[in-house]
Amino acid sequence: MKNSTSFLPREGEAQPSRCPDNSAFKQQRLPAWKPQLTIASVLSSFFLTGAFCLTVGVCLVLSANSVREIQVDYSDKCSDCSKLRENSSNWNKECHCSVNFTLKEAILGDVFMYYGLQNFYQNHRRYMTSRSDAQLLGRNINIQRSYCAPFSTYRNGTPMAPCGAIANSMFNDTIDLFYSRNSSVIQVPLLKTGNSWWTDKNVKFRNPESYNLSSAFAGTARPPYWQKPVYLLDEEDERNNGFVNDDFIIWMRVSAFATFRNLYRRLWRVRHFAEGLPAGNYTFRISYNFPVTRFKGRKHVILSTVVWSGGSNPFLGIAYLVSGTAATLTGFVITGIHLKLRKKKTYFQKQ
Repeated sequence: MKNSTSFLPREGEAQPSRCPDNSAFKQQRLPAWKPQLTIASVLSSFFLTGAFCLTVGVCLVLSANSVREIQVDYSDKCSDCSKLRENSSNWNKECHCSVNFTLKEAILGDVFMYYGLQNFYQNHRRYMTSRSDAQLLGRNINIQRSYCAPFSTYRNGTPMAPCGAIANSMFNDTIDLFYSRNSSVIQVPLLKTGNSWWTDKNVKFRNPESYNLSSAFAGTARPPYWQKPVYLLDEEDERNNGFVNDDFIIWMRVSAFATFRNLYRRLWRVRHFAEGLPAGNYTFRISYNFPVTRFKGRKHVILSTVVWSGGSNPFLGIAYLVSGTAATLTGFVITGIHLKLRKKKTYFQKQ
């Protein structure tokens, strides 16, 4: 082993310098800009920010208030069906109920139908991760290695399609709207496609490749709480069936809050409904399948229009108003402090 003194510099040798290189970057001589905060620039920034936020907030609140919306809660009116659904042995029994309501004024323009759930928590970590994105892309994977458990396979080893707790708890009530016109009942035409995000429909969800959907999902079984397999979600439209079904795609985008609404249908503006929904008597006919009593939840249907800022949620407008008010008040407080200190400075200068 060499002597440790061999690493020390010999006499007469120059020791290496530990100073940074003499460059503009390492010696911090690069040109820089430092803002000079004057009282005029600070106050103008606060007041301009406050004016901008207040203006945008007022516009957003007025826009949200201009949305026409009607909400119908059918939890109590369909209580008999709710009791039937609480018993899991009645999963194959159908139950229907009707809810009447009246539109005193016509809802003009595009009308959207939503279903709403209350006290249904989708933000639990295990619930949110209980899915297989690879399976939803139509890939042939080993479901047992996914995060879908315990909704991955049955006891006999048959994999579920789709797997996971999110898919298993999919909202499956069927809601139809009827309009009473001149002693006759007309079913309101509703569109069930084109409601999901384009990226979800065309990128995140794919059906397995096969000559038909029934063979594509051969060897799999429906989730336990479903009444029919995934390839029968929409038997009328092949492009809206399987994993690319709009209702299924919308449900798989979980909500952050316990009370939420999801888009269900859009009004097809034809014939009597070319201008929107006319005033009159309407009826919701509901095929009740989704139980909510055990978690003390409630269900409702919403008919709503939309504006340039979205739906009838005033949260964003209120947030802008609060921010604008805070910025404006801060500007006035700084102005008061500045005037008070300037008076003291003038007083001492005179003394």
